[in-house]
Amino acid sequence: MSRRNSQEPVPLLTPEEQDGETKPLDLEADAGRSDPKNKNLDHEYSVASNIKFAWLGTYFFFSLLLTLYNKLVLGMFHFPWLLTFLHASFASMGTLAMMQLGYFKLSHLGRRENLALVAFSVLFTANIAVSNLSLAMVSVPFYQTMRMLCPLFTILIYRTWYGRAYSNMTYLSLLPLIVGAAMTTAGEMSFSDAGFLLTILGVILAAVKTVVTNRFMTGSLALPPVEFLMRMSPLAALQALVCAAATGEIFAFWDLITSGDIALPPALLSLGGNGFLALLLNISSFNTNKLAGALTMTVCGNLKQCLTVMLGIFLFDVTVDWLNGAGMGVTMIGAAIYSKAELDNKRKKTTETAYKPVEQAVR
Repeated sequence: MSRRNSQEPVPLLTPEEQDGETKPLDLEADAGRSDPKNKNLDHEYSVASNIKFAWLGTYFFFSLLLTLYNKLVLGMFHFPWLLTFLHASFASMGTLAMMQLGYFKLSHLGRRENLALVAFSVLFTANIAVSNLSLAMVSVPFYQTMRMLCPLFTILIYRTWYGRAYSNMTYLSLLPLIVGAAMTTAGEMSFSDAGFLLTILGVILAAVKTVVTNRFMTGSLALPPVEFLMRMSPLAALQALVCAAATGEIFAFWDLITSGDIALPPALLSLGGNGFLALLLNISSFNTNKLAGALTMTVCGNLKQCLTVMLGIFLFDVTVDWLNGAGMGVTMIGAAIYSKAELDNKRKKTTETAYKPVEQAVR
């Protein structure tokens, strides 16, 4: 993923047959590419707005649904690594089934690309590990507030590594998005020096993970989202299982089962439902990242925090003070400004790259 390839996604396979196979069908990868004039656009600006909004809506729906499911059904399941293992395992099995049904075909990857996937899975696991460690050393409101900085770090990554610039309105929209989301989750702020550093590191890793995910699907590899999920999830599942064993979660979960405090069949059914919802969320998340862009994904993370609090008010009688309520309004304003800025950027870049006839010299 070099800087040279940051602007133009190049498919791994050509339309011609390679080793007897044709290029895998990936409808999302082809969205917006039918017109040659869009070939130099950043991928999210070459995708139709209605397609992006549809996937964003799907992402929000499954994300909020999984949050509510965890709150109502898995409130006593305090095993984060085992939960990650469950989600990654369902992602592996679900995407493998989709491949067998012919939804996509595997691309031909070389040794370098496979090593890059292994490195990404380590980044994925490290992000979870740092988040879990920092959350144990700081208060929840402080942790949530610091996570609101993820869009800022995402922009810094794109500017420093890819040399990408954004409009002034996009930069302006981040202020209410970050401040408003921080106001929504505001509470008692307590942290240690080590906890502060780990939390910042976790935010940086989260931003890097989101950007790298996008580059795997829009850069030189241009992997279809579902294929990328299928290749990455077994590695993540294995690493999560190792971490669960190292932290004692496996033995603690076994003790919980053998204690008789929970009924095994309903517990397995609940975990199965959680894993299936996580599969749907992962598919929508990877597709949304590819079509809407990494920055939009981090902005959606801030907006999702506010929507989660709003749902908590109506469903769980969560009480909020005036600061939290004002923060929701400020975040919504920031989201509206950001949406307007992205639509303007899309129109501007489309106009800039539009085909212009070349005047012929008169002989």
